[in-house]
Amino acid sequence: MATVEDVLLPDIGDFADVEIIEILVAPGDRIEPEQSLLTLESDKATMEIPSPLGGEVKTLEVAVGDRIAQGQLLMTVVADGGSAEGDSATSE
Repeated sequence: MATVEDVLLPDIGDFADVEIIEILVAPGDRIEPEQSLLTLESDKATMEIPSPLGGEVKTLEVAVGDRIAQGQLLMTVVADGGSAEGDSATSE
């Protein structure tokens, strides 16, 4: 059974109040675990934030230009129920 899960900004190290410079998914998009969701930029680094789960993006709670910190709600996802049936994971 699918459930709606909150996706929060994980611990990104010694950074706080970082700017979103790119959002790589939209509501309705199907995402896989570890897929990049958005790109953040601080004065020291640019980093992509991966998805902690697979499913379908339900809502985006942030926008390009927003400044965010650890634990902030990024989006909600209708998560896949348990097993990854037909999972065609690729390694890069």
